[in-house]
Amino acid sequence: MTTQLTAPFKKQLLDQRASLLEQLRNLRGGAVGRAEASAEHFAQPEDSPAQVSTARDLEFALDERETAELRLIDAALGRIDAGTYGQCVDCGVTIPAARLHAAPAASRCISCQEKAE
Repeated sequence: MTTQLTAPFKKQLLDQRASLLEQLRNLRGGAVGRAEASAEHFAQPEDSPAQVSTARDLEFALDERETAELRLIDAALGRIDAGTYGQCVDCGVTIPAARLHAAPAASRCISCQEKAE
């Protein structure tokens, strides 16, 4: 895919990345990690240990998901820079533009993605 064709996808990915990072900053209350933020607002004296543990587990799961999403975006940006964006990482077939518009971080064609799932 040429630079001219990848430019809109790169912009979309960069916008998604910036939005996700801003969301993370707002949810965490700045530069602190999600675990520290959750410890502050979930560890109230009236909370049971089970309640605190469940809240922390949820915070860690959300952090993992957000980190994974950032990795996917960064990997897609890396494929753009490498000139391989839009090619399935498994079979090498061209990923349809409609799929990339819907999911710009997609690394596989639909067939390979279904097999991977």
